[in-house]
Formats: sequence, structure tokens, C-alpha cells
Amino acid sequence: MNDHRVLLDAYAAQAATNIPPGTIRQWLRRGRLTHHGYDQAGRALIDLNELRDRVAQKAA
Repeated sequence: MNDHRVLLDAYAAQAATNIPPGTIRQWLRRGRLTHHGYDQAGRALIDLNELRDRVAQKAA
């Protein structure tokens, strides 16, 4: 696991992973991803590396 955080909102995370923002928000609500605060526009921030790890776990 990569310890370096890359914090993105759900839309930027979608561009990097092709995971729809709605799915990312559901995973946040269900505790499957860690919430890392909000950006200046009020959008929830997630760690891109954590999201990629989650996707890799689901694929395995």
C-alpha cells in the first residue's frame, strides 16, 4: 500500500479510475473509503491510492 495521499474529489477520481462519482459517494457513506475532509467547493475528498487499492481488492 502506498502511504502517500493523493486527495481528490469524486469527479477527479472518476477521471483517474473510471469509477462513477455516485459509486465513490456510496463507498464513502458505507465506510468502504476514508473521508478526508472537503475541498473549497464543499466536495468530499478521497485518497486516490486508497480508491485504487479498493478497486484492486474487488477485482481479486
